[in-house]
Amino acid sequence: MDSTGDSDEELDPHGQIAQLEARIERLATKIENCRKFVRPAQAAVAGGAILLVAMLFGALRVDATLMTLSIAAVLGGLVLLGSNRSTANEAKAQLAATEMQRDELINLIGTRLVEGRPTFH
Repeated sequence: MDSTGDSDEELDPHGQIAQLEARIERLATKIENCRKFVRPAQAAVAGGAILLVAMLFGALRVDATLMTLSIAAVLGGLVLLGSNRSTANEAKAQLAATEMQRDELINLIGTRLVEGRPTFH
């Protein structure tokens, strides 16, 4: 290790690419996990709103417990939806930046096409 604290692997483009690819996988997983919460959050908002509208127009008897539950569903769904969307958007931006770094390192290595070798299909 040198005085800057960088190891040989951190300086090696292949090692850096491997680290970036691992980060890309983690970010993709994070984005997918956020997507899993979007539909339930939308359902909570819609369900709570439907209950409130039904009580407003008299389709359901106005009940304090039901009204509290429907308001909590709307607010909770909105919070969950907003939180997961912003987290997913941040992860997408980080993913794009990480992919750009990886592509730059791949171009830095200067990959070359190997010709004249037999292919095995």
